[in-house]
Amino acid sequence: MAKLQSELEVDCPCCQATLVVDLGLKRVVSYQESEREDKPKLEEAHDILAAEKARRESIFSQSVADEKGRGDVLSKRFEEALKQAHKEPVEKPVRDFDLD
Repeated sequence: MAKLQSELEVDCPCCQATLVVDLGLKRVVSYQESEREDKPKLEEAHDILAAEKARRESIFSQSVADEKGRGDVLSKRFEEALKQAHKEPVEKPVRDFDLD
C-alpha cells in the first residue's frame, strides 16, 4: 500500500491496524483499521439498542430514586446540626484586628 519510497507500511501490535508512516515527515499519513471478529451484525442492532435503552432507563430510575431520598437525608443532617448548634455556647467571633 505504500506508494512513495519515503513511506513505510507498519502493522500496529496492539490493534492490528495498518499504518503508513512518511519517514521524511515523521508522521502517520494513512491509517486503516483491521476487521474485528467481534463486530456486531446489523441483524443484532435492534437487540443491542434495546439492551442499551433498558440500561439507560435503569440508571435514570436509580438516580431519580436517589434524588428523592436525598432531600430527606439533607433535612435530617440539617436538624442534627441545628440541635448541635443550640447546645454549643454562643461566643463572640475573633476578628483579625482584635488580635493586634
